[in-house]
Amino acid sequence: MAVPQRRISKTRKRLRRTHFKLEVAGLVACPHCGEMIRSHHVCPKCGYYGGKEIVKVPAEEEK
Repeated sequence: MAVPQRRISKTRKRLRRTHFKLEVAGLVACPHCGEMIRSHHVCPKCGYYGGKEIVKVPAEEEK
């Protein structure tokens, strides 16, 4: 079996894992409505991309 000869110190283990983390996707503000969206994607709130309406989004009814 593969068993380490010596115990790995906490510092060495943590140094190795410094790059093991989640990364936030690139978010930009939609130029039409101001909502934060993923870059190069159609805005799910207003349906615009590149200044043109791509998807018709139904208007939300307020109570």
